[in-house]
Amino acid sequence: MREVTGYAAFGAGEKLQPYRFDRRDLRPHDVAVRVRYCGVCHSDLHAIEAPPPGHLPLVPGHEFVGEVSAVGPEVTGFAVGDAVAVGNIVDSCGVCPPCRAGREVFCEAGVTTTYLGNDRVDGTVTRGAYSTEYVANERFVHPLPDGLDPAAVAPLMCAGVTTWDPLRRYGVGPGDTVGIVGLGGLGHLGVKFAKALGARVAVFTTSPGKEKDALALGADEVVVSSDDAGMAAQAGRFDFVLDTASGKHDVSPYLRVLRLDGTLCMLGLPERYEPEAMALLGRTMTTSGSAGTVSTREMLAFCAEHGLVADVEVLPFAEVNTALERLARNDVRWRFVLEVDPR
Repeated sequence: MREVTGYAAFGAGEKLQPYRFDRRDLRPHDVAVRVRYCGVCHSDLHAIEAPPPGHLPLVPGHEFVGEVSAVGPEVTGFAVGDAVAVGNIVDSCGVCPPCRAGREVFCEAGVTTTYLGNDRVDGTVTRGAYSTEYVANERFVHPLPDGLDPAAVAPLMCAGVTTWDPLRRYGVGPGDTVGIVGLGGLGHLGVKFAKALGARVAVFTTSPGKEKDALALGADEVVVSSDDAGMAAQAGRFDFVLDTASGKHDVSPYLRVLRLDGTLCMLGLPERYEPEAMALLGRTMTTSGSAGTVSTREMLAFCAEHGLVADVEVLPFAEVNTALERLARNDVRWRFVLEVDPR
C-alpha cells in the first residue's frame, strides 16, 4: 500500500482535518500521481455537508494536476515525471458503447468517481485528491499541455469539461448567439469557451454588479435576468443557452429567449425544474454533466491552442477550510485551487 496524507471530513458539515491513509498498490494499468494543485468545487461542499452513510472519513477533490510518481507494469503512455491532469471520473466499464466511444460519463454500468465512488476491483470507496498522491487507471489520466499554468488547469478538469462538452455537442460556433446563465466557477469558463469558439456571448445574471467582470471575461453583453422588460427584449435572439446556475430557479425565461429550435442546456438537475409548457414549444431543453475522455482531451488541446485556463485564486493546502468557507459565501473569482505540493 502507498501511504499518503491529506484532509478529510470526519463528520457531516465538520471542518476538514489532517488525515493519513493508504492508496492501493498499483495494478498493471495504474498511474500514481503526486498531486500539485487541486481545485475546490461546489460539489465538495455538498459532499461534506451531507456525506452518504458509511462514507466517512470523506476526502474530497476531483479536479487536479500533478506529476507521475509511479506506473504499473503495463502502462505505456506515461513515465515518471510526466505532467498530467485528472478529473472527476477515474474508471468505467470500458466495454459498453459509450465507453468504447470515449464518452464514459454515460457508461451503462455507471462510472467510478474520483471520490465517493466504488472501486470496480475491490469495492472500496474512492478518496479524493485533497491528498499528496492519487492512483488512477491510465485511461483517465491526461497529459498536461505545455505552456499552461498548471494551477489554472486544475479547474478545467471538472468545471471546464462540464461547460465545454455541451458547447461542442450542440455545435456552438461562429454566427451563433449564446447565453450563459450565471457567472461563477462554471459560468466564467462557459463565457471563455463560447467566445473562443466564435460565438456572440451574453451573460444572464441577477447581479448587475457583475457586468464589468462578464465583459472582462469576453462577454459581448450582459442581461440582468431580474429585469422583466430587459428579458422580454431578448425573445427569440439566442441559438443556445447554457444554464450554469446551481440553485433551483424558473427556467422558462431562458427558454423564451431562444429562437425556434434553439436549445437550453442545464448543467445538472440538483432539484426538479418545471418550465412552463408553452415556453418549451419549438425549443429543446436538455441536461449535461462532466465529460468523457475524448471530450476532455479535445478541451485540453483547445485550451493549449488558445491559451485558455480558469481564473483562480491559489491557497496553501493547509488553508483548505478557508477555501471552503469562502466558497460557501461565494467569495471567490472564479475558482479556488489548493497548492498541495509547493515545491
